[in-house]
Amino acid sequence: MLQQYFPLILLAVAAVVLFVLPARQRKRQMAQQQQMRESLIPGTKVMTTSGLHGTVAGRGEGTVDLEIAPGVVVTFAQQAVLEVRKPAGEVAPAEPELPGDDDRPADGTR
Repeated sequence: MLQQYFPLILLAVAAVVLFVLPARQRKRQMAQQQQMRESLIPGTKVMTTSGLHGTVAGRGEGTVDLEIAPGVVVTFAQQAVLEVRKPAGEVAPAEPELPGDDDRPADGTR
């Protein structure tokens, strides 16, 4: 009897894998993007979807003002903000160099 319904079960599992799981992931990503956009405050360094880097100068109803050069402020839709840029000092620390990780071959010769 199970063999009779196996193709239907397989089809249902495939539908879940192909449609439900990616939709949940997209929904989660959209929620994270919305939360990031709502947390923008003046002084936050951001990058837009077009690759423009700027500093948040202010926010409006659905818009964000970015200062892209001293005294140059442009207005973008909030959806155009792709990510918050971290200052250079906050880059993840480099991995410590392990003994033997230099340029010498494994046999110790130069």
